[in-house]
Amino acid sequence: MIQKLLTGFDNMPEQSLASLEEAREEGRKVVGIYCIFAPVEMIRAAGALPVGLCGKKQEPIAAAEAELPANLCPLIKSSYGFAVTDTCPFFAASDVIVGETTCDGKKKMYEIMQRLKPVHLMHLPYDPALPHSLAFWREEVNRFGAFLEELTGLPLTVDELNRRIRIQNRVRKALRNLHEANLAGGEIRVTGRELLNVLEAKNFWADQEEYAERLEALVEVLRDAPAIEQAKGPRILLTGTPIGKGSDKVLRLIEQSGATVIAMENCTSLKAAWTGVEEDSSDPLDAIARRYLNLPCACLTPNDGRAALIRELAELFRADAVVDLTWHACHTYMVEAQPLGRMINNDPGLPVLHLCTDYGESDLESLRTRIEAFLEII
Repeated sequence: MIQKLLTGFDNMPEQSLASLEEAREEGRKVVGIYCIFAPVEMIRAAGALPVGLCGKKQEPIAAAEAELPANLCPLIKSSYGFAVTDTCPFFAASDVIVGETTCDGKKKMYEIMQRLKPVHLMHLPYDPALPHSLAFWREEVNRFGAFLEELTGLPLTVDELNRRIRIQNRVRKALRNLHEANLAGGEIRVTGRELLNVLEAKNFWADQEEYAERLEALVEVLRDAPAIEQAKGPRILLTGTPIGKGSDKVLRLIEQSGATVIAMENCTSLKAAWTGVEEDSSDPLDAIARRYLNLPCACLTPNDGRAALIRELAELFRADAVVDLTWHACHTYMVEAQPLGRMINNDPGLPVLHLCTDYGESDLESLRTRIEAFLEII
């Protein structure tokens, strides 16, 4: 039964192309997004359809390096490579792209991407604790709202914004429940790689209520499902930079080595699902601004929220160890790695392995050796 439900999440990116085409035929706009700072509630409330864009495979990087520095983060190069080679069908289907200033490399990439598609850039304040940061970010949210209204010709109403907030919160709650159900009674029912398929489907499922229903059905089945054989190995909390199909080699190597990734802190996983937006607010744009500004991304400084989230996840899911992943030239996550490792060693007192790599396969065996040695120590 579990495998049948899990299969329903497979190949969702490919299946979503039909939904995008149907939406365009109906006159709806398609908005391409790269980051969890893009408020999807607003996009949907304006009558548009958000879709996650490609940026997690090695193949288009060579084309990107014709314009971008070779020593740039692979996520940025892959994203731009897919766009410039016209090999991402979701980029091709998008009417506009929403960018965000989460790092210097990405914001400069968006500058040259504007030659390919219209780009709306949301500017983030770097210290969310400063008194004026919320006011600045709220203005960015307002500016985004005006952009969406002009794009779609539909107003952002309080009722529709609150309806979309409730739906996205339902999805977030279901994703949290999914991880908790997977570990009910201390047993593990599905692997981290299977969880990744379910998580990635969120970026492509046109009907988010249907996605929430599928998640809730999976949660009910998981709670009483038997443990998998791999459950006997160490339980790993994977933290750090975003991963996905094509950039999941560290996740694969961990589980091939006999451990199980029981949760992922990164923004393609629980970081984006752990907190919701205040529901039924008289000012839903303010509620959206407050929630998104508190996402604990390494682009923010200081970023105390990320350490707090990792502590909470490690305790809740009873992790045996943490593997912290960064991509080459992802400076914000690389700088955080050492102090974060010391914190994890001290509280909650777990061993930490930091890995820095890219999307290529040339270092697979050296990574495997380090992971296996780390698991032996555990």
